[in-house]
Amino acid sequence: MPSPFPLRRAPSLRLGALLLPLLATSAVHAAQGSDALNTIVVTGTRSEKTLAETPVPTEVVGRKEIERMQARTLKDALENVPGLQLSEIHGKSGFAVSMQGMTSDQVLVLIDGLPISASTGSSVDVSQYLLTEVERIEVVKGASSAQYGSSAMGGVINVITRRIAPGLSAAATADVGTYGGQNVASPGSAHGNVRVSAGGEHWRASVAADVLDNKGFSIDSDAWSRQGDAIRREQYSGRLEWLPTAAGSFWLDASSYSETDEQRYTYYAPPNHVPQRKTEDITRDRLTYGGQWRFDNGVKARLAALVEDYDSRTHEFSNGVRTANRAAALRTEHTSLQFDLPAWRRQLWQFGADVHRERLRQSANGVSELAGGAERTSNELFVQNDILFNDTWELVLGLRAQDDSDFGAHYAPKIGLRANLPTGDAWKTVLRANFGQGYRVPNLKERHYLFDHSSLGYVVLGNPNLKPEASNSFQLGGTATWNERLTINANLFHNRVRDLIQTDTDNFTVVNGIAAYTYRNVARARTQGLETGVKWQASSALALNAGYTFTDAEDLDTGAELTRRPRSIARIGADWQLLPATELSLRARYQSSELAASTSAARSPGWATLDFVINQKIGRDVTAFLGVKNLFNRQRDFSNASDFAPVAGRFLYIGARISLDPVH
Repeated sequence: MPSPFPLRRAPSLRLGALLLPLLATSAVHAAQGSDALNTIVVTGTRSEKTLAETPVPTEVVGRKEIERMQARTLKDALENVPGLQLSEIHGKSGFAVSMQGMTSDQVLVLIDGLPISASTGSSVDVSQYLLTEVERIEVVKGASSAQYGSSAMGGVINVITRRIAPGLSAAATADVGTYGGQNVASPGSAHGNVRVSAGGEHWRASVAADVLDNKGFSIDSDAWSRQGDAIRREQYSGRLEWLPTAAGSFWLDASSYSETDEQRYTYYAPPNHVPQRKTEDITRDRLTYGGQWRFDNGVKARLAALVEDYDSRTHEFSNGVRTANRAAALRTEHTSLQFDLPAWRRQLWQFGADVHRERLRQSANGVSELAGGAERTSNELFVQNDILFNDTWELVLGLRAQDDSDFGAHYAPKIGLRANLPTGDAWKTVLRANFGQGYRVPNLKERHYLFDHSSLGYVVLGNPNLKPEASNSFQLGGTATWNERLTINANLFHNRVRDLIQTDTDNFTVVNGIAAYTYRNVARARTQGLETGVKWQASSALALNAGYTFTDAEDLDTGAELTRRPRSIARIGADWQLLPATELSLRARYQSSELAASTSAARSPGWATLDFVINQKIGRDVTAFLGVKNLFNRQRDFSNASDFAPVAGRFLYIGARISLDPVH
């Protein structure tokens, strides 16, 4: 169906013209100012280090940025991180994240260092996590396998939840939004959250609730099809902490997430377009617990465990008649034990073990869709030595051993080097070099899935003969800071992948008129490129940032470009304190064209968007906000199956947040 809204390329080109001069000089990400550089991060080495001192390049999205840009989901919080690509999950209402030319299956998403269930087997839907309880998000690019094992080939995204402060505190947010002429209901979206915490010297507790109700949108309100799915998300959580002494603490965290969504589309059965509808009900019940203790001899021990159940029930209708019922249940159990030894001869030793088990059950109309057993376990040991030679040089050596129930043993080393260069009083320069081996076993769906969608003309078949992916990842870069006001960084990356598991929609066979898709290994692939960035505190009232990533991704056996990897991704941001109580924030995003399918020359066109938010303080405790996402209304051409530009057009929202500081 042709779109009544023409592609708005003119604003995109104008925005691109604005991007080029700034990107020619540098581009972004390091943390802003001394406070950000002193932020404690834990993901790169599984130990506490300041952002400036970590030997592994790390991006941080802090609580201030989340509230400034009114991010509601993890997807919203990540969309302004330089170099990250957010793509819709095929056939589902959600988004997955990839980086450095690696796929979303190769990016490990964690909550407080523990995995979160993937909605499609190994790709986590980052729109299925709401942010009320999030303190910050740490992003590590490239292989971190010595610390995190399988599925961390492309990088790690670690969501750090909020600790409970002493005293009584509370916060709440409410907002509504509209898609304008594309609304299918008014308002187009409504959102609200609340968090209450209380704590004393030894016991602390918090509860939180977050609800996001999006009614969806349609480019033609009179048509059956909706380009934007109707989705209601709810997330409830509670946390209890016990701090018996200054040496240790213990915690219990429980959360429940639920989602209901509805997709509407048509299937062409000549000569008619037949109305189709798919509804999905999702629940994720997550229980984590653990503790940490520092012994008198200086040894620090940490134990964390997870039990998570992710259930999905899907109902499909054709012309109002139910055609399929699908049920899936994924249980994940994970336990992690880690020991950090005190400094010994300028060395910091770390030892640990992870035990992981997952079990998948899936059926359609009561018949299993999985061929063979869909269970796997993995036992992993890791060791790391952080060697501080002097105030200039630091070397991190790591090794991880993994024994998988289906693929046996594998060993992955990691080496990281950091150097503080003597560059005078005004400038501080840090160089970093890292090498890591990545390894990922095929997930349960890739090997065992039998997705029968014959009514729509296709099936997806798992491939039990898939081999594990393996990679060598090289990173070389540095960060320079001038008077803690200007930060410039650059990072070269090179990833060599063996047996890359690749899927694209043009590789299929036809059996009895039904297209059968499957997964396959690409023998050799390469992704490489450059990430650059700058942040500048231009004045006490104005902060600017920009980021640019160039990626070259190639199938080394055929010389062909890998699909769905844009060569250029750019970000620009500005935060301007217009008045003491008024702040204007702008965020621009650009993504170049990308190859849509390997068997054709079809490409998705490049695109650019611009968001802005005005935050207005009202008294000490209340902030009102007004924002627009996708100001220039850059929306894909829905009649072009190869157009992967933004799904949603312009979205206007308004709301308020109240935050009551701890009362002792």
